[in-house]
Amino acid sequence: MIRNVRVNLFITTVILICIGIVMIYSASSIYAWEKYQDSFFFLKRHISFIALGILLTFLVMSVDYRKFRRFAKPVLILSLLLLVLVLIPGIGREISGARRWFRFKFISFQPSELAILAIIIYLADFIHRKGDMVRTLWKGFVPQMLVLGLMVLLILMQPDLGTALVIGIVVFIMLFIAGVRLTYLLSLILASLPLLYILIFSVPYRRMRIMTFLNPWLDPKGSGFQIIQSQISLGSGGILGVGLGHSKQKLFYLPAAHTDFIFSIIGEELGLLGTIAVIILFIIFIQQGLKIVKNAPDKFGYFLSLGLVLTVSLKAIINIGVSCGIFPTKGLPLPFISYGGSSFIFDMVSVGILMNIARIGEYP
Repeated sequence: MIRNVRVNLFITTVILICIGIVMIYSASSIYAWEKYQDSFFFLKRHISFIALGILLTFLVMSVDYRKFRRFAKPVLILSLLLLVLVLIPGIGREISGARRWFRFKFISFQPSELAILAIIIYLADFIHRKGDMVRTLWKGFVPQMLVLGLMVLLILMQPDLGTALVIGIVVFIMLFIAGVRLTYLLSLILASLPLLYILIFSVPYRRMRIMTFLNPWLDPKGSGFQIIQSQISLGSGGILGVGLGHSKQKLFYLPAAHTDFIFSIIGEELGLLGTIAVIILFIIFIQQGLKIVKNAPDKFGYFLSLGLVLTVSLKAIINIGVSCGIFPTKGLPLPFISYGGSSFIFDMVSVGILMNIARIGEYP
């Protein structure tokens, strides 16, 4: 049974990646030619990301996942250090007012992606080591909230509210399933609401995103432009789509067509059937991932796989929701499909770890 789960997870991931390859070229070729005089510019870079992702995926699959426990604290400390370094001018790269990336020759590395994986491994190890003590306030809950608070603070300074929310939700769900009292979690959530309100409404562009989310037509040529174009793209596709490669919104109407809003281009070119197919693939991925969680051979594997499945699920749900106008705009790519270096690579690494856990669960 577990072998079938691994095969299904692998096949589903490969199909999503193949869809991504096709749609990235379709969505970016004209923009790439206009900017770089090379219509294959983004496709070639994405293929290099796939190659690196495959290498890292097989690397994490070749090592017993239980050995990751000894690196839980070092990787967490490294991720926090990188989150500090990326904020330093001259070291971190600033794009559109956000300082979230380290820029290398052919790839931009986003340390918050490593931070997500690091805190999942650390928390899974903590729950495994502490046992029932994780349910206590001062020895279980508070230490984890201090780590989470520091990481979220550094990510908010970039600023990147979307990733901070994903990390917070994943950690809270993991702690809740681990047995932490609901009153602790709810109390912290209620206490955080005023801070969340300040973070959103004291920053002009975030406040504008909320107002745009409520009514994008208040400023159709400004803050509402992107979500309006996204909805036009989805609506233009109808049931069967306008045909692969025939999107009009990618012709400099829809910003980030090959990254954050690639789902909209899928809807336009492949129609409702195409978007439903992508959603079904993610549902299958989540279903197979939860089977791995259920059959994990130990508590560390259980919570590690749970955190990884939650992360991929949340990123997919938020991205699709943003494209449809269900959620306010967030800079989160669609896992396995969107163009994006470090995010895509860490999604592939997550699949490698999940298959590793499934393999050990099959042959304990």
